[in-house]
Amino acid sequence: MKKVLVANRGEIAVRVFRALRDLGLESVAVYSQDDANSMPRVLADHAVPLSGTGPSAYIDIEAIAAAAKRENCDAIHPGYGFLSERADFARACAAAGITFIG
Repeated sequence: MKKVLVANRGEIAVRVFRALRDLGLESVAVYSQDDANSMPRVLADHAVPLSGTGPSAYIDIEAIAAAAKRENCDAIHPGYGFLSERADFARACAAAGITFIG
């Protein structure tokens, strides 16, 4: 594993990005329009905008999986909440050939 997309925001994402950096892994943030200046976006090695605002932007399975594929990510870490407990998201990751961390 070399590159991980973090499909979350706020303190959750900050903690994951710090752990990824400590592990020497490259990171990708996704962010909603209203989170464009957020700390997770700044901490990530790369950042991809999502359509929409607020929490709804972070549950768009197709957009997040597509962002991970475009960025050549090996894995997606959903943090907790949002997509972390959605079996359909884990299946979408598997179908895209991306490891679901969770």
